[in-house]
Amino acid sequence: MSSRPPTSASARPAASPAGLSARAVLQALATVVAGYLAMGVTAGLGLWAAGAADLPGGFAEVLAAVVVMAAGGEVELSGDAGSLAGVRGELTAMPLTVTLVGALVVGHGFLRPLRHHAATGARTLLLRAATTAVLWTAGLAALSALARHDFGITLGGGTGDPLADLFGDLLDAVNPTVGFRTDLGPTLFHGLLGILGVLLAALLVSRGAPLPPRLVRHQESVRPAAHAVFLLLLAYVLVGLVAGLVTAATGDRPADTFAVLLLGLPDIAWPALGVGIGGAWEGRAEGPFGLPVPRALDAVLRGGGGGQDLSTVDLSSLAARDGRAWWLLPVAALLLLAAAFTAAVRSPARTRLRQHALRFGVALALAVSAVVPLTRVEARFGLSVLGIGELDSLGGEVLLRPDVWRTVGLALLWGLVLGFLGGLLATRVPRRGETGPSAPPPRPPA
Repeated sequence: MSSRPPTSASARPAASPAGLSARAVLQALATVVAGYLAMGVTAGLGLWAAGAADLPGGFAEVLAAVVVMAAGGEVELSGDAGSLAGVRGELTAMPLTVTLVGALVVGHGFLRPLRHHAATGARTLLLRAATTAVLWTAGLAALSALARHDFGITLGGGTGDPLADLFGDLLDAVNPTVGFRTDLGPTLFHGLLGILGVLLAALLVSRGAPLPPRLVRHQESVRPAAHAVFLLLLAYVLVGLVAGLVTAATGDRPADTFAVLLLGLPDIAWPALGVGIGGAWEGRAEGPFGLPVPRALDAVLRGGGGGQDLSTVDLSSLAARDGRAWWLLPVAALLLLAAAFTAAVRSPARTRLRQHALRFGVALALAVSAVVPLTRVEARFGLSVLGIGELDSLGGEVLLRPDVWRTVGLALLWGLVLGFLGGLLATRVPRRGETGPSAPPPRPPA
């Protein structure tokens, strides 16, 4: 009875290119489906907490619109009241909790098939990235087709403005509607850029994902700092989550708090990082609409004097409304120092202090330049009646946009300083590449 020798892994026949491509497509499809499913569940729970389940129809369409916005898409508002009135609307915002959940799931799914490889070819990596991006964009197109709906609105009296009450009764007689649509072209373009950015970020922040041989020599200078900054952003979200849960437990409107946590937690947490390092936002809030934000921020936005004046949102303006805002400064310093120390500890021992400072500073500045623009909010709704102008009591505006250059410049400065300090602290910790004191040579025999 003859025995067949075992076949080694290196001697096994390689899979055919067609087999590799089919497997890559299936893995990419599973990643995309998981990403959209996670975003849909998060957005659905957030909308339910916000009371959207009580809408007179259209919940599925609203859910699709929120997911589209989270993926970088654009949603346009529209309205119709016949020849009696005109409606002006605009909405630019990203529900960043939904975005973050989708990015984490897609990034993990993209890297998981590569986890057992020491290295990967550039062609294989590009194939997987292109397949994931194409399937993601196709899914976004399908959601964009679903994300459209019109709601009937009832204005009536009771606004406190006699003119608005009169025209509100008139508008109710012509069955006015307000709705939303997706702008397909910009949605697909921004969605494609967004998913490519997520895949690139996943490769940069991963500690063990394989790279093409030509890029392996650069991972020691990029990945420790990138991973540390990634953990910093997650730490701010975690701190915001804890604060939100405390607020929900002690406040009188827990459902609204959970809606903010499930839809826009990073929209508040990441500006806290920017403000803590000295960055700034500017904006205003007018009319009956507002932002589900801390009271100090809402007070600053409504204190600009109206008209075209914008309020500056920074550490001093927030502290003028609530002295507890000063805590953002020491919290930022402590978390940044911890991130810089983490980056230094995970870097080779031969890395110089100036290299730690430069790498961490650049990584922090790039991360801030990527996430800060995502916190921009523009929401406007106006109703003009018989062409005589808009009624203030039936319209409003919320605007919040970052001062990107100021915030990114300060992030670079903080990163350089704390990167140096973190590297200095890490010199007392054993690190990769260090060797212990050499043993004394053996004595020659007598």
